Amino acid sequence: MPLTQSVEKILNYIGGELVAPQEGGWLDNFEPATGAVYSQVPDSSAADVERAVAAAQAAFPGWSQLSFEARASYLFRIADLIDRDMSQLVEAESMDNGKPLKLAAEVDIPRSSKNFRFYAGAVLNARTEAYTSPQVLNVTLRQPLGVVTCISPWNLPLYLLTWKVAPALLMGNCVIAKPSEVTPLTAYLLAQLCREAGLPAGVFNIVHGSGGNTGNAIIGHPGIKAVSFTGGTRTGRHIASVVAPQFKKLSLELGGKNPNLIFADCDYDKMLATTLRSSFANQGQICLCGSRIYVERGIYGKFRDDFVERSRRLKVGDPRLAETDLGAVVSRAHQEKILGAIERAKAEGGKVLCGGGPAEVGGRCSGGYFVQPTVIEGLSEQCATNQEEIFGPVVTLQPFDREEEAVALANATQYGLSSSLWTRDLSRAMRVAERIEAGVVWVNGWMVRDLRTPFGGVKQSGVGREGGDDALSFWIEKKNVCISY
Repeated sequence: MPLTQSVEKILNYIGGELVAPQEGGWLDNFEPATGAVYSQVPDSSAADVERAVAAAQAAFPGWSQLSFEARASYLFRIADLIDRDMSQLVEAESMDNGKPLKLAAEVDIPRSSKNFRFYAGAVLNARTEAYTSPQVLNVTLRQPLGVVTCISPWNLPLYLLTWKVAPALLMGNCVIAKPSEVTPLTAYLLAQLCREAGLPAGVFNIVHGSGGNTGNAIIGHPGIKAVSFTGGTRTGRHIASVVAPQFKKLSLELGGKNPNLIFADCDYDKMLATTLRSSFANQGQICLCGSRIYVERGIYGKFRDDFVERSRRLKVGDPRLAETDLGAVVSRAHQEKILGAIERAKAEGGKVLCGGGPAEVGGRCSGGYFVQPTVIEGLSEQCATNQEEIFGPVVTLQPFDREEEAVALANATQYGLSSSLWTRDLSRAMRVAERIEAGVVWVNGWMVRDLRTPFGGVKQSGVGREGGDDALSFWIEKKNVCISY
């Protein structure tokens, strides 16, 4: 029997052991595609967090003194085990999150393995800064922080957890991780793989639970030296209010309301196919999805008709089926939020061109949380629909006439995570990219990622950068040693 069908209780991973919450708190874990409870997850208390911190503190001296190569060897071993158990992890991610199996197989789990391999390989480029002047040598030491925490979201559960954990471990820290309580299963399976890989007890700990209970206990703990969080802007604001007065290092990757600017001289067929994917991949539950689509007026009518027709053809269905394009959204509450946002768009004067309601999926999925891919036009840039993150399969369309207008529309929100730009004009691409207020600008593409590049947002989309040297630098303190001789 597959493990994902036999798990009844998901356990914490503390001090190298899989353990139940000390105070006996449990949360029901739902399969989004069916609406049925299939397991329970700990709602861990401050006592569980304390236990995890103590285990990490005990492990830190030994782990931090290992060489880069020795720490990297564990990361490579974990990556090998993820590859070995790829099919099981794919099934678990799909069941826990509602995403199609084919998406988890193509993106989520391969990227999780790649995250460990990428940072393990970074040891080959490890360097120490040194500066000389007459009879003086300055050397920069890169020292781990100690016990740190990684708080990851529900939309890309294992993908984004490993994106944080891998560099933190490589740089010599010991980690307390809190996955989303909505999608805990692949983190639980990762804990088992870490045990099999022989990772020393206490180096990596996973404490499951709700944000209000477990999350607050973690970010408020004085023994934790840094917090890396990916999730909603409101939660990020709360974390900042708790962490900043403690002068801990803080990285926040938050919400997005990303614009997609389409100029008439674009490669139309490539643009159309990519825009469909950037609108509805993972049911629109990716912080990088382009939810505001601005099209140069000369091709607006053609694009609207073609895009709506393609959107209508997308198959919403059982995530297990190969023909499914969109699976379930993550929870009943999130489905209701998305449907409420669509009703608000109608009240604001928006015209629903396709979708606009729940998707009816029969069979085993008759109780699941499905939403039709929805396209809306006729809204102003200042309405709530175009200002607030919906995080679902909902996009708005609007024409523009001039380049300056397109830039103004792109920048007309509180967010600044990513943007896509479609044009064959290199000069225009550079002009517009420089003026867009976003941490990432894709030109003639979307979700093309090189893990060496910095990733993060501006404005209310976050603080700090992940990826490459930026991630490695976040997880260390630099100390200057000045030697006179």
